[in-house]
Amino acid sequence: MSAPRDCIACGLCQGRQNVVCPDGDPDSPVAFVGEAPGQKEDETGRPFQGRSGKVLDKLLEEEGVPRPSIYITNTVKCRPPGNRVPTKEEMAACLPHLEEELQGRRLIVALGRTAARDLLRREVRLSEELNRVIKVTIRGNEIDMVVTYHPAASFYNTRVKDALRETIRIARTYLEDRGSASSTGT
Repeated sequence: MSAPRDCIACGLCQGRQNVVCPDGDPDSPVAFVGEAPGQKEDETGRPFQGRSGKVLDKLLEEEGVPRPSIYITNTVKCRPPGNRVPTKEEMAACLPHLEEELQGRRLIVALGRTAARDLLRREVRLSEELNRVIKVTIRGNEIDMVVTYHPAASFYNTRVKDALRETIRIARTYLEDRGSASSTGT
């Protein structure tokens, strides 16, 4: 259950071109969750289509994880003006949709501090929680979660890609249990 294309639950509907719907395998045990759509995502209606998406796609490929084998979504489904961080009210409006999307997953990969904060409902320090498997309870179900950098952080810090590679390796183990990941990669 993603947000309906005619959603008006918060003010973000006023400036959007498209509700950005999830992408990838709806039955994947692994969900990658970003913060919010950017301009390219707003134009296409699909998550991670801009520069950050290109970084993510390249890293997934390098680590032997086909993008179609994972589920990709955002905490909010409409682009905030000026690419600002979504407000708590905007996140709350999308939360029922996100919680529904995450049901049945074995691993959630929170891409960035904002996505992690919204999912954990507390402040997050990436330096302390990076790539540690932690538990999150969503609608009464306990799901493993890994907090990592948003791919955009790699534009400013090249070491971020190494952390993201490690995150993808963790995700790959959850996919391999299901038989969804390719056998290539490290």
